[in-house]
Amino acid sequence: MPVAPRISVQTQDFNAQAEADLLTNGRKDVGALVSFTGLCRDEAGTLTALELEHYPGMAEAELTRIAEEAIGRWPLTGLTVIHRFGKIPPGDNIVLVVAASSHRRAAFEAADFLMDYLKTRAPFWKKEHLVSGGASSWVEARAVDDEDAARWT
Repeated sequence: MPVAPRISVQTQDFNAQAEADLLTNGRKDVGALVSFTGLCRDEAGTLTALELEHYPGMAEAELTRIAEEAIGRWPLTGLTVIHRFGKIPPGDNIVLVVAASSHRRAAFEAADFLMDYLKTRAPFWKKEHLVSGGASSWVEARAVDDEDAARWT
């Protein structure tokens, strides 16, 4: 039976353990669970918050497309992707990917693939709000993120 990914774009925080439990409770076919939680950094004490904006509808559709590509590449038994938007202070959660599979390699690779593609293809934009009170600025795309995603083609 094909896996249906759970995708959420939301302002509220998430509980990574609760999300993992949703993929594993009562299941005997899950042999590996790999999760990645991305947190907001303070950039050496210079940030008060990172503001994430997105296109509603388009962001969810693209996250679903990326998740379905991962499901097509690896034999997953479950997949969750949660991405937050709004003003997020340092130390708070931004993104969660949880990949479940019968075997570890598929779960590791699927989670890695998803994060590489989320960084480069998901329609989210980041603005840094500074402790100094200086002008907020948009975060530029990084070439290293494109290089990471290119290894999957």
